[in-house]
Amino acid sequence: MSSGGGQSRRVFGLAAAHLRHEWILTLCLVSALAAVLAPLLILLGLKEGTIETLRDRLVQDPVYREIRPALTRTFDQQWLERLRQHPGVAFLTPTILPASSMLHLSGGAGENELIDLIPSAPGDPLLLENGGRIPLEGECVLSSEAARRLGVTTGAMVTARVTRSRAGHLETVQQSLVVVAVLSPRAGTLARVYTTLDFVEDVESYKEGRAVSSRGWGGDSARPYLSFDGVLVISRTPLDPIARTGLVVNTGLLKAEPMTQAAFTALTGLTLAEAWHAYDLSLPSGSVTFASISALQRKLRGRESLLLPYARRMRLRLPDAERALMGYSVSAAWAAKLSWPAAPWGELSANALNADRLLQILLPGDTADSGVALTVRFDGIEPLRFPLRAAGASGSQVALIPAELLGMLRTARDRVVSYRAESGGLLLERAGYRGFRLYARSIDDVPVLVEQLRRDGLEVVAAVEAISRIQVLDRGLTRLFWLIALLAVIGAGAVLIASLVAAVERERKDLGILRLLGLARTDVFLFPVFQGVMIALFGVALAWLGYLSLAEVINRLFGSELAPGQAICRLPESDSWVVLAATLLLALLSSLIAAWKATLIDPAEAIREE
Repeated sequence: MSSGGGQSRRVFGLAAAHLRHEWILTLCLVSALAAVLAPLLILLGLKEGTIETLRDRLVQDPVYREIRPALTRTFDQQWLERLRQHPGVAFLTPTILPASSMLHLSGGAGENELIDLIPSAPGDPLLLENGGRIPLEGECVLSSEAARRLGVTTGAMVTARVTRSRAGHLETVQQSLVVVAVLSPRAGTLARVYTTLDFVEDVESYKEGRAVSSRGWGGDSARPYLSFDGVLVISRTPLDPIARTGLVVNTGLLKAEPMTQAAFTALTGLTLAEAWHAYDLSLPSGSVTFASISALQRKLRGRESLLLPYARRMRLRLPDAERALMGYSVSAAWAAKLSWPAAPWGELSANALNADRLLQILLPGDTADSGVALTVRFDGIEPLRFPLRAAGASGSQVALIPAELLGMLRTARDRVVSYRAESGGLLLERAGYRGFRLYARSIDDVPVLVEQLRRDGLEVVAAVEAISRIQVLDRGLTRLFWLIALLAVIGAGAVLIASLVAAVERERKDLGILRLLGLARTDVFLFPVFQGVMIALFGVALAWLGYLSLAEVINRLFGSELAPGQAICRLPESDSWVVLAATLLLALLSSLIAAWKATLIDPAEAIREE
């Protein structure tokens, strides 16, 4: 007889013929194996389908990935940018105060509804995953509830009306917006309108009384408030310690110390005659406000004295060098009295902050070189560039500007200050945002982000408990499945081993005859192995058929509660191959004992039985 592949095929054919001959016993073995595998497949399908459906609902619904602050506080742009760089953050946009985010919307039929205004930006998952799109300037996206109240659909035009109360009068502006999308109800049940962050910021600015020139909305200019590092008091008569102490009482100041002539010149660049006395009033930390200066003026009333607010570490960048910058608002009478240069802008006044008065400078040196581009620089702040009109020479190495302008520039250490040509002066930018909308990349990132934010001292609101319950359920079902699977493997292995060993014992005579006919021990070894593999294949096929039938029934029963594409009982294709491979491996291992016993059969046994 030939050997090799041909002999193995003959053995396989004999094994198959024997199973077909004993078809009743074979059917029993296949049914027993299927009875073990089918419930296991159903359990695995329920685990995968149920958990995956729940995870899909959490993962696909951005509401479960949202994290928002529990309390209102100020968040600056730098802090938000650092948070945006976290690997678990998919999307983040700042928000404004809830009181400023309400506006009136009206549709084509004239409905007027109070709707919550929410900022959006590119990548917003709440919009993109609920049938929306990112709105551009002049566009908006409505929630399903907002669209229902307004009676509008995609493509309609709505009018946003923003109102405020200023100086006892009610003022209103409006903006037309195109509805580019209406979100599905899954995005939320509240009436909301989503627009660009720029529009939301403009609405907040208008409600706070500021003008929004880009939209033609009138209002006040947000001028920077005045702040200083200290105030110099110049007095004809010396101030004794009691008088100096009186200057810091109820003025917001804490220190009042005398200055030498050299120290005064080093700070101001101005020369002080010996007949005059200088005192430095300041705070150990923080800034001196104009309210403190006004309080000092009242205390010094009747005394021949002058106040010079100052700010340290401020420099003016010229084309050829940098010079120290000093605030200098002095009347003509005081300038003549102290032999100082005349200040064209006059004496100190917080009520005259127009650009024509403030944007002037006495350049260092003895000449006034007009037409130079000037940049103000001071420690810790980006250089601020804006035009200053040369109004003369300071006569020293220090550049002199209005003290009010110096106070505005000093405020830039605490707040963002910018220059806008259209408004003709310095403007105080927003201090920060009052909240944010954050979406994690996945539900598994939510607990990590929440823990980090809470470590930073920020209490947040997130669906951590719902996510935790799903994770606990997933782990519990996984353990339960593997325990039942282990029991099933032991049972299936015992069935296969017992049946195959019993089959070898029943077929000792037949196997002995095959040995006499020339089958080698290795060929006889393969006989129960092939039978075990075929039983396993038939058992898996029957189990799979039972699983598919029962899974279809289960999914139909719960189909009304599922979204399209979801299933309560479902096995991934990869899992079906894993089940088949595991069953075949189990069959092979179970058949080894029977195969070993088959190799021990002596061909002489067949002759003796004959």
